Amino acid sequence: MTDVYESLGVSTVVNAAGTKTRIGGSLIREEALEAMREAATAFVLLSDLQAAASERIAAVTGAEAGYVTNGAAGALVLAAAAAIARDDRSVMARLPDTEGVADEIVMPRTHRTGYDHALRTAGATIVDVGTNDPHIGTGAAEVEPWELEAAIGEETAAVAYVAKTYAEPPLTVVTDVAHDHDVPVIVDAAAEVPPVENFHRFVEAGADLVAFSGGKGVRGPQTTGILAGRRDLIRSVAAQNLDMHVSADVWDPPASLFGDLPAGGVPRQGVGRPLKVGKEELVGLLRALELFLEEDRELKRAEWRGRAERVADGLSAIDGVTTRVTAGQKTSVAPEVVVDLDESRTPLTCVELVRALRAEDPRVFVGGDDTADGRFTVNPMCLTDEEAGHVLDRIGAHLA
Repeated sequence: MTDVYESLGVSTVVNAAGTKTRIGGSLIREEALEAMREAATAFVLLSDLQAAASERIAAVTGAEAGYVTNGAAGALVLAAAAAIARDDRSVMARLPDTEGVADEIVMPRTHRTGYDHALRTAGATIVDVGTNDPHIGTGAAEVEPWELEAAIGEETAAVAYVAKTYAEPPLTVVTDVAHDHDVPVIVDAAAEVPPVENFHRFVEAGADLVAFSGGKGVRGPQTTGILAGRRDLIRSVAAQNLDMHVSADVWDPPASLFGDLPAGGVPRQGVGRPLKVGKEELVGLLRALELFLEEDRELKRAEWRGRAERVADGLSAIDGVTTRVTAGQKTSVAPEVVVDLDESRTPLTCVELVRALRAEDPRVFVGGDDTADGRFTVNPMCLTDEEAGHVLDRIGAHLA
């Protein structure tokens, strides 16, 4: 099963860290792989396929339209490009050059992450507002509605929001302020499914464009993402992403995707053209999405919790180790095992342990964000029962 990696001299990974892109995200569903193989046997007009995908994504999310993108980060690039250019072909042709064009995207300061580079790739200038004062215990809010309102002006193209359980202010407050100024709201919800309800929660809260990963919880192709939102903005996304190297005389885009695009000829190749999605990935994502919606979610949660509790019980029996199982938090939707080491009693520090696990063959990846505090996590989402046993054995061997 892993011969292809062996032949390349590359170690496989036992994934106890969750759906992290750097170790492959998640395992694509077998049925999605089969759909991709079938899609590879024929040609198709990509705009027709995206139009069909748009209808299916709209049905799932409650948005007016949808689009399959090159990952969630690719969705954010295209969302920013659509917010800046709208239907203006001349602006589409110039991006990321935004001289003379409204290009500011307002964000709460505490929502800034390395991923907002995707917005800037399209030419956006990010204007952050608010403070970090809640973290110093003053009782202050991160962002007040008036701060958002004051930051929106003639140069504003959009407001961006990162969807996390701890995000402030509430999305409905942000969308109310933005829409009072006729400004769209872009939501980064890359890792926010499951639960499946989140597919429509952000749209119901007023978001104009929402970006999801297709290769995490959905378990579609790792290179895919989903963008759901307003029909006019999705139309701009399509115009800036699809191959537009076509004669105007024979250009006949699907009405459901391009229907209201103002007359004026074929758009140039847009800033999103390098982010193309192949027919195979597109079909694979749609099949994976179908299967994701059909899953017994309570059964899946029970499976994750049972695996997490088994790992927690096994590790807590090791001298110097304490564990607890938590519900989904931070960026994880599954229960996680939080493992604390009393480094005065263990033969390795937490950093040394995590490094040693990653140096094995196969590599063992646990969550290592808090190793400086003597803490790591084990996420059950991408583990089989057998792999969970392997993780237990390897940690135990290093801490014996």
